[in-house]
Amino acid sequence: MRKLIMLAMVTLSAMNVCAQKTTMLVQTTNGNITATDIADVDKITFTDAEYNLNDNNDRILEYNEVTWPENRLVPLFLPPAKVVRAFDMNDANLESSERVMLCTLQGIVNRTRPRLLLYNHNEEPTTTWPRAHGIRPVVFSKDKPYDLVKLYEKEIKGIVLYSTEKSVHYGNVAATVAGLERALPVTAEIRQKLIDNGMDFPVIEDLTALTMTTPQDIYNYLYEHYWSRCNHRLLVSIKPDIPYVHDIAAATGSAVVWLDARKTREKTVLDKLLRDLTPGRDFVLGWYPEERSGVGEATKYGLSTVPADFFENLTVYTAYTNPVNIRPVPKRPKLENKVYAAVYISDGDNIQYCQHAMAKIFEQQGRGKFPLNWTISPSLGDLDPTVLNYYYKKATDNDCFVSGPSGMGYAMPYDALNKRWNSTTYDVFKPYASLSQRYLEKAGLRVVTIWDNVNDNQRQAYADECHYLYGLTLQDWERQTGRIQATVQDSRLPFFPNYACYANGLDVITEYFNRDIKNFDGSKPMFVSGQVSVWDAGPDKLVDLPTRLDSFSPGNVEVVRADHFFNLYCEANHLPFDLTMTEDMKVTSSAAKTDAAVAADGSPSEAYMWVSSTSDGKGWVSCDFGQTYTISRYVVRHAQAAGLGCELNTRDFTVETSLDGQTWTTVGTYTGNTDAVTDATITPVEARYVRVTVTDAGADGIARIADIEVYGAH
Repeated sequence: MRKLIMLAMVTLSAMNVCAQKTTMLVQTTNGNITATDIADVDKITFTDAEYNLNDNNDRILEYNEVTWPENRLVPLFLPPAKVVRAFDMNDANLESSERVMLCTLQGIVNRTRPRLLLYNHNEEPTTTWPRAHGIRPVVFSKDKPYDLVKLYEKEIKGIVLYSTEKSVHYGNVAATVAGLERALPVTAEIRQKLIDNGMDFPVIEDLTALTMTTPQDIYNYLYEHYWSRCNHRLLVSIKPDIPYVHDIAAATGSAVVWLDARKTREKTVLDKLLRDLTPGRDFVLGWYPEERSGVGEATKYGLSTVPADFFENLTVYTAYTNPVNIRPVPKRPKLENKVYAAVYISDGDNIQYCQHAMAKIFEQQGRGKFPLNWTISPSLGDLDPTVLNYYYKKATDNDCFVSGPSGMGYAMPYDALNKRWNSTTYDVFKPYASLSQRYLEKAGLRVVTIWDNVNDNQRQAYADECHYLYGLTLQDWERQTGRIQATVQDSRLPFFPNYACYANGLDVITEYFNRDIKNFDGSKPMFVSGQVSVWDAGPDKLVDLPTRLDSFSPGNVEVVRADHFFNLYCEANHLPFDLTMTEDMKVTSSAAKTDAAVAADGSPSEAYMWVSSTSDGKGWVSCDFGQTYTISRYVVRHAQAAGLGCELNTRDFTVETSLDGQTWTTVGTYTGNTDAVTDATITPVEARYVRVTVTDAGADGIARIADIEVYGAH
């Protein structure tokens, strides 16, 4: 039966669903989102298409009208407008309350369509990130900040009036209400400036009569009066006078709070908010009055925190949903009886660091001289994939990107400094591990650094949910008797201790490494791992590390990438490791537009995808590992893993093994596949060759393989 759909005030987005049909998402004024099969739709009539449009003829959206898929951290915003204006709040010398107002304005404007950039930081040039995103903004005069408001006057319904006389926390309440009401949070002084500039907005909410003075009472008032209207997918935790991520709060109708988990009464209010978030989907954005108590409190509820206290322009940059262009992984060295050392750079869990400080540190001359492992946030896969692409493009083969603690956002299962567990059970931690898997794979991060430790339940959650990982590091800051010992979960996933933890210089990390290296006798491989503080030991200060380490055992110490480290470690311990990373591996294929080697180069990205030169729906790729291994797992990544449409995923294919390249045994047969990734553990089989044969390539008949991995052991 065909349908006639009559819609009032709608936001539409088409989306391909890999379950045989294409649907249209329809969002109506009451907030309901329904999915309708396009094949059932004959005609769509917009009954009030001219209602409430801005000057660009974009339908002005309320906070509850944005399109927010379940599998995305933040909403899907429209592509930025042709004209994007930029305003430098530093040059304008604005007060923090004025900056918060403008950040709130930015969120309200950009949720309809991104059009406004605000500069509030001065660590990197203001041109760095607009240029990386392909934006050439029109710079607005620093002398007329209130004229900037006037540009968007028609999109603002009114003001939320507040005073900081009794408490600065009223600023966060006002910002919360402003996002819900499409209003501006203003003090009496700012209101007068608006009036002086010809904007006498009506007062939608007046908070100045409130008499509470403590954070717990003020945010409990927010909870009782406004929390039910806020989205419960994102909680923004930010100091009231830090004007940065207020734009995403206003755009999404998120509550903005600043509660100290060390204080019992404030913690009680924070807990009420956290309980209403859904583990495995929702998160906290911003920061806390104190790091370990705040992150730890969210961890108790299975939630991650994305540190972002100084991240700018999220509502513009998240609109760029381009895939992450993951670099191919260089072949690792052959395993020898050597010492293998891995060095991690700290603080990449904070996306404001990735946006600001890292942009400078990554330019140091010492980078690329030897392998270093840079922590970075997998949340950027949604929040700002261009940042990831910026660093991948600049990276050398000696730059390996890994996840900061402890996966998708900052989580702290164990607090070693205070000797307390924030989370212990499998059920609480599993959703966090599952969420991490999605973003680790999206960002191309194969190793996680954990602050500070995990128990058996959490190890199992990582093993069950995070198949993308090669390994994880642990660091207890030497707060226990003896050292953390390396463990392996499910005979495949290593957890390895970092000593030193957050070393503050070259001397410190070399001294820690030498505690082990001095005992190296050459009888078997040795592995040492440590993390340095980026603020004290960047690439330039670490450039002599390989020479220092070699002096401890000449010719026997090799500094390696983290992905190489864990694969070498697994091989040395007779565990399955990624055979496609070995130097001896050779790839051949049927006729193709691309080099056969890109089918198993560690990158699923489109630029490194194997593509058949025929369109008959057929093709094959074969891997020769040079010797026989006991093979127990294979992974095939299809077109969608590279960011292409799911209709291009390989539909029908087989996976075969062989000892001689002549006689083949089928270990996997797939028909009607729609998944982006095929990850299969098989009964261990002795083989030297693995072949993937495509018999139905998908929609256009061109066979594509984004990446192949094969795991085996000696």
